[in-house]
Amino acid sequence: MAVYTVAMFTFAVSFAATKGRDLAPATADGAAATAGEGSVAVATKTEVALGGPDDGALPAGRRSANIAMSVMWLGTILLALGLLFRGLSVMRAPWGNMYEFSITSALAISATYLLISLKRDVRWLGLFVVPTVLLILGLAVTVLYVDAAQLVPALRGVWLVIHVSAATVCAGAFSLGAALSALFLVADSGERRAAEGRSYWLSGLAKRLPESQKLDGLAYRIHAFMFPLWTFTIVAGAIWAENAWGRYWGWDPKETWAFITWVGYAAYLHARATAGWKGRKAAYIAFVAFGCFVFNYFGVNILMSGLHSYGGL
Repeated sequence: MAVYTVAMFTFAVSFAATKGRDLAPATADGAAATAGEGSVAVATKTEVALGGPDDGALPAGRRSANIAMSVMWLGTILLALGLLFRGLSVMRAPWGNMYEFSITSALAISATYLLISLKRDVRWLGLFVVPTVLLILGLAVTVLYVDAAQLVPALRGVWLVIHVSAATVCAGAFSLGAALSALFLVADSGERRAAEGRSYWLSGLAKRLPESQKLDGLAYRIHAFMFPLWTFTIVAGAIWAENAWGRYWGWDPKETWAFITWVGYAAYLHARATAGWKGRKAAYIAFVAFGCFVFNYFGVNILMSGLHSYGGL
C-alpha cells in the first residue's frame, strides 16, 4: 500500500502538470483545436519519435508519469508476491474468503491496467486506478482480514482455481470499465458545455482527458471482451455447484446476483448495438451493471445467507 500510495501521488503530479486540450469543437476548416491533446497519454508522433517536443524536452508531466508507471509495476509485483505467499502458507489457492478475494481483485485491477498500458498509452488513467486499488487493499487489511486456514470440503478442487480466477479477472476489467464510463461522462459533458459556450465545473478535469469518443470506445471494448468471460464464470460456477452440492443451479443469493449482473452487462452491450442508446445512456447502464457486480461481491456476503456464506468475511 505504501508503494501504491507513492504511485498515486506521482500520477497526481503528472496529471496536474498536463496543460490539457481545448474542449471547443473543431474549427470551420476541419482542424481540431487540440492544444495539449488532453492528457499525458496523448503526444504527437513527433514527440513520441524524439522523446519529447521539438526542443527535446519531455511533454509536461511525462517524467512524473513514467516514474508513476514504474512504481505501479513494483507495487503490482509486491502484491502478487504477497498473494503467492498467502497461498503457500497453507498450500492452496488463496481464494477462500473475502479477504483473499479482495486482495486478488486489487491485483486484477492493477494487472489489467498495466496490461492495457502495454498496448495503449494510458498514463492519464493511473490516477483513477490506484485509489481504487488502495481502497480495496485498505478495506481488506482493516475489516476483512482473517488468518489463513484450510478450506471447507465444498471449496476444494480444481474448479476453485477455474471459477474464482475468472471472476477476479472480470472484477478488474469491470472496475476499469466503470471508471472509463465515468470519465467519458465528464469528458462528454465538458465538450457539450464548451460547444454551447457554457462553463463546466469539471472542465479542468475534462480537458486533461482524451476525447469522449475514445473513452467511450475503450470502455466498450473492455466490457465486450469481458462479457464472454463472465458468462464462462457463471457456467463454471454451475459445474462446480453440481460437483459440490449435486445441482447446477439453486437460485442461491450469490448465483442469483451473478445472473443479474450478467443481465446488466448484456443490456449494456445490447444498448450499444441499438440506435439511440449509445454514449451516455449506455454508460448509465454500465454503472447499474457494475453496481450489481459490487453488491454481489459485498452485499450478498454481508447481508444475505446461503450456500456461499461459508466464506464469511
